[in-house]
Amino acid sequence: MDHQLLADAADNLYPARMQMAFSLGWHIIFSCFGITFPALVLFAEWRAHRRADADLERLAHTWAKAMGVMFAAGAVSGTILSFEMGILWPGLMERFGAVFGFPFILEGFTFFIEAIFLGIYLFSWGRLSPRAHLLTGLPIIPAGVAGALFVISANAWMNTPQGFTIDAEGRVVDVDVIDAMFNPSTAAQWLHMIIAAFMVVGFTVASIYAVGMLRGRRTRYHRLGLVIPLTLAAIATPVQIGVGDYIANVVAETQPVKLAAMEGLYRTGTGVPLSLGGIYTGDELRYALRIPWGLSLLVTHDPDGRVVGLEAVAPQLRPPVNVVHLSYNVMVGIGSALMLITLAMAWTWLRHRRLPRSRWFLRGVAVSGVASIVAMEAGWVTTEVGRQPWVVYDKLRTADAVSSAPGLYLGLWAVLAVYAVLTFLTVYTLRRLAHHHDAAVAPQEAAAEPLDGERQAG
Repeated sequence: MDHQLLADAADNLYPARMQMAFSLGWHIIFSCFGITFPALVLFAEWRAHRRADADLERLAHTWAKAMGVMFAAGAVSGTILSFEMGILWPGLMERFGAVFGFPFILEGFTFFIEAIFLGIYLFSWGRLSPRAHLLTGLPIIPAGVAGALFVISANAWMNTPQGFTIDAEGRVVDVDVIDAMFNPSTAAQWLHMIIAAFMVVGFTVASIYAVGMLRGRRTRYHRLGLVIPLTLAAIATPVQIGVGDYIANVVAETQPVKLAAMEGLYRTGTGVPLSLGGIYTGDELRYALRIPWGLSLLVTHDPDGRVVGLEAVAPQLRPPVNVVHLSYNVMVGIGSALMLITLAMAWTWLRHRRLPRSRWFLRGVAVSGVASIVAMEAGWVTTEVGRQPWVVYDKLRTADAVSSAPGLYLGLWAVLAVYAVLTFLTVYTLRRLAHHHDAAVAPQEAAAEPLDGERQAG
């Protein structure tokens, strides 16, 4: 009977992983908007009241409605995820639920706070004084940020587990939930995710208005819709580079095998170069561009620093190297490209106190939203796949945590269908909202500002 359960669990590993990966990948986009979008909306409303600016007020009102749509979609996907943790991974929850489950309870409280004040904020628009209405939205911001901290602390614990003892019989005892929450990876992962959320929301919202401007909608309303979120993203992007250095050092110290997979490094050594691109095959990274001493400098701040390679552990304990290495390179590559957009914006602003008027700049911003989402997803693939074959690093294998119940493939297809419908409804609603407000500002199109190389009509 035990052999049959093991066989069933092995058969279930692929659909369980795919369902969890798809659910997390979909939900994390909406989590970014839950964390960051309220700050963007409240800033626009505050500036609108401060300057008696009708365009800013209309923009804030539009964004607030979009925020409500995104929150509703995120609530559905978050609910699905909470069920998946128990249904797909009973081995994890049964053994370690008492250790890392506490942050999920706290996240539930922050979710309710966020939902309550979001409802008040949306339905009190025009019914309260401007100051009172703005104040109703302020609790949404810390609630979203705190919720992200609690959820990420649980994930960070899977990477660097602590706050418990395993006795001689293999039982988990002496649980300290606070120590588990604030493990060595919590601060680094939380900062990395918060800054990524600012980048995703900033670039994504700006990209929508960049597309509109490329199509000729260049009124002040659209320029404000571009400038405010793009400025937010431009501030966050260089900060993320510093945070990236911080988290790389944490990974090198706590999960050296994950770092080795990220770099496709087989042999432990000193003075290790930083590898860009390439394919890992035959215990060697081929066709990569190498920066001498780069990896040693990055993780030890010493050009002769020692870096652990994949050879340090048995082959069955290594993650799938190409998935981790290429995902990591996609994240870093896109982040570097987004930094170029930031530099172009900063250079033109410092010289002319305006945004670049080049169509190529707008094209770059137009694709930056999707690019930032891809970079974030690639970062999560790096984090999660880089931990394999462990669901709790060095404590519990993923294969030992998965459910042995039948029908997981049916669950995967059902979840894919639900998300397909949810995606369609979300996109449809947001597009209807955008068309409604585009029509409202259409009479201003005659005042559109020309791009470089264009002549103004008339």
